[in-house]
Amino acid sequence: MTALARWCFRRRIVVIVLWLAAFAGVAVAAGVAGSAYSTDYEVPGTESGRAGALLAKAFPGQSGDSDTIVWHTDAGSVRAKAVKKRMTHALREVAGLPGVSEVHSPYGRVADGARGDGARGDVPGDAAQRARQISEDGHTAYASVVFDRPTDELHAGQVRKVVDTAQAASGDGLQVELGGAGIALTEAPRAQLPEIIGLCAAAVVLFLAFGSLAATVLPIITALAAVGTASAGITLLGHVMTVADFAPMLGMLIGLGVGIDYALFIVTRHRKGLRSGLSVQEAAERAVSVSGRAVVFAGATVCIALLGMLVLRLSFLNGVALAASLTVVLTVAASVTLLPALLGLIGNRALSRRERRRLAERGPRPEHPAGIAARWSSFVERHPKLLGMAAAAVMIVLALPTLGLHLGTSDQGNNPATSTTRKAYDLLAGDGAEGGNKGNNKASGFGPGFNGPLTLVGSLDGSKDRLAFDELPHRLRQTPGVAQVGGPEFDGSRSTGVITVVPDGSPQSRQTSDLVQRLRSDVLPEAADGTTMRVYVGGITAGYDDFAAVIVGKLPLFVGVVIALGSVLLLLAFRSIGIPVKAALMNVAAVASSFGIVVAIFQWGWGSELLGLGSAGPIEPFLPVIMVSVLFGLSMDYQVFLVSRMYEEWQLTRDNRRAVRVGLAETSRVINSAAVIMIAVFAAFILSGDRIIAMFGIGLAAAVALDAFVLRTLLVPALMHLLGGANWWLPSWLDRRLPRISIEPPPEGERPAAGPGPRDGENPLVRA
Repeated sequence: MTALARWCFRRRIVVIVLWLAAFAGVAVAAGVAGSAYSTDYEVPGTESGRAGALLAKAFPGQSGDSDTIVWHTDAGSVRAKAVKKRMTHALREVAGLPGVSEVHSPYGRVADGARGDGARGDVPGDAAQRARQISEDGHTAYASVVFDRPTDELHAGQVRKVVDTAQAASGDGLQVELGGAGIALTEAPRAQLPEIIGLCAAAVVLFLAFGSLAATVLPIITALAAVGTASAGITLLGHVMTVADFAPMLGMLIGLGVGIDYALFIVTRHRKGLRSGLSVQEAAERAVSVSGRAVVFAGATVCIALLGMLVLRLSFLNGVALAASLTVVLTVAASVTLLPALLGLIGNRALSRRERRRLAERGPRPEHPAGIAARWSSFVERHPKLLGMAAAAVMIVLALPTLGLHLGTSDQGNNPATSTTRKAYDLLAGDGAEGGNKGNNKASGFGPGFNGPLTLVGSLDGSKDRLAFDELPHRLRQTPGVAQVGGPEFDGSRSTGVITVVPDGSPQSRQTSDLVQRLRSDVLPEAADGTTMRVYVGGITAGYDDFAAVIVGKLPLFVGVVIALGSVLLLLAFRSIGIPVKAALMNVAAVASSFGIVVAIFQWGWGSELLGLGSAGPIEPFLPVIMVSVLFGLSMDYQVFLVSRMYEEWQLTRDNRRAVRVGLAETSRVINSAAVIMIAVFAAFILSGDRIIAMFGIGLAAAVALDAFVLRTLLVPALMHLLGGANWWLPSWLDRRLPRISIEPPPEGERPAAGPGPRDGENPLVRA
């Protein structure tokens, strides 16, 4: 590591140019290739997956997403001549827009497309089908819009023209809104805003910590170089494997947080070397050789935790794991190569003007932990029981909402109340009218289940199966929880049939999930009794329920693997049974408490609308897996940084109280600064406007805050004071069999001798 730091320092221009060339090359390649991210979260082999595959094969026209134009009038009916004329004109204009293939209107034929390519603008189907596009009370209607390409390939500008053209018909008591996956492109969040806010907040914290503008800029430049290169690399990765559409922003969120933190550790160590009288080159080499090795160790633990997702064998999670790991690997690489080159570029300006002037006038002086950090460390030493109980109580209270965790799908009904997709969703459900029809006896809209109907796909073999499938709608209408039943429809060979079931409840409600279970376990097996008919339940709710069941079933294995791997690393590093056990418990506590906060905000809706995150709804099924991976990795960073200093003092003095006191006093300031930076970066992504990314942002920010300010600086040291020398116990037989790993200690000349008072500010990490 020292040789690498020396080479990068002496050839700093070459290193900087290489990083710029790498970034430019990967970015150009990504720009030429384009993105190929996936929004398909289905799990192969599940019942909903089989239903979708069978439907796509037999009815390819019914397997895609459908966008809708919804209009509502409080006074009168949507069948009124004036409303019909206005909306028919609007739909005709929409049908003629570039990118629009078809418009299915409840009023019948609207127009042939004005595109001159023979695209249809009429409405297939009979009068009964058109009648179903108008609500029972006559106040709400919808038209289906079919684009000429998949949602992933649509241009946001073309979709925006559709939205503007349709909404131009609004006014005079007529409300027009649009919903669907394609329309959602016009509400896609701008990623630049949270990035800029997070970086500005990090810059403020760094400047307060360093007092030097040059030193403040270095961690940000290092993180941006790594994250920018990784982001382009993730784009290319999407062409060779399945990568979820949220993976780039998740990688950016993680990369900015850990990248700035890793650079902070090294720059802090470099500045200490300069203040102790070392030359710029010596300080940079020692910073990378000591803190740099700790950064590599910490980055490896984060990658191991992320790659633990591979044990789940879910294709889109594999892509997320590799994408996030690529970002972490590049941030580590930038920290140990690009950062020493930049340190050589700024020279002594890593210190503030006051520090440089003081060093020139007084010379180097030893640094002793003082101020709030030293006083807090002594306070914890005096009151470990009380403070430990208080910290444990806080974590338990925050973790309680996790017991009510409901995994499921969040849809456009969870979007912010001001968005057109949310308004369209509410109008179709019957609770989104601006004026309201609450006094009418007839139902407004089409019911809450209309936004997520269940699709029953039957595999039929012979007349007996087809007869049973024909009779199935009657049985379904008698089933509790079913609002409407449509069909059956058959393919050309009549070997596949489709029935559409509209539930009483919304797609994300437990009531609808219960209906799915009731259909699968009772209704459909009874209907198929005595036949060879197989009927599969698909649809949004069924798909997410199946996904959640797979995740929950594999979660214990996944968490066990991540905990085991992290514990083994700590066992090898600190030669102790107690340290890995405490670390595992603390990581579980951080995850549970952060999930409690996520449940309270997103599932219970505490402040979600106020934060612009939409209404309450279930938690995405893949969130626990990804957050556990990230949080275990990030928690390990702080554990290594804190306990390694304690371990070094224990090795020198064999005094546990002194080891805990000195370790906490000397590392708490850097840990807290790093935590504040990471919290600022994570919390800024709440402003992304994307519900999934906001979940990650709030969950990770909460976890880091609890980990740094409650666990690592309060509960962990309190427990270590209470356990005494047992913290460092390891059976002799195990000690002899374990391999020894070492992260390079500082040179002997810099190691302070043990004494009665606190030691200087040196921070050697992990020496076994």
